[in-house]
Amino acid sequence: MYAVAFYEVDPEQFHRATEVYPRHRAYVDEFATSGTLAMIGTLGNPATDGSMAVFRSREAAEAFRARDPFVLEGIVGSSRIVDWDPLVFPA
Repeated sequence: MYAVAFYEVDPEQFHRATEVYPRHRAYVDEFATSGTLAMIGTLGNPATDGSMAVFRSREAAEAFRARDPFVLEGIVGSSRIVDWDPLVFPA
């Protein structure tokens, strides 16, 4: 079972995203190296559509969100985590 985290930005704080991004990216790289993060990225226009990340477990998604600089520094206005049971096809 995977878990998908959806982020929506706080429109009042989005202008700070480039300032916070280096800390967020370093944190993303930690999770990617550990193998618990499968993929991450923005949706369409990140200012209005937000972003999402796919984790290999709900625990990993919750741990990521708990310490993500984008969350801690107020860039994320709201977020949710949903369990996902995908069909995975070979490349």
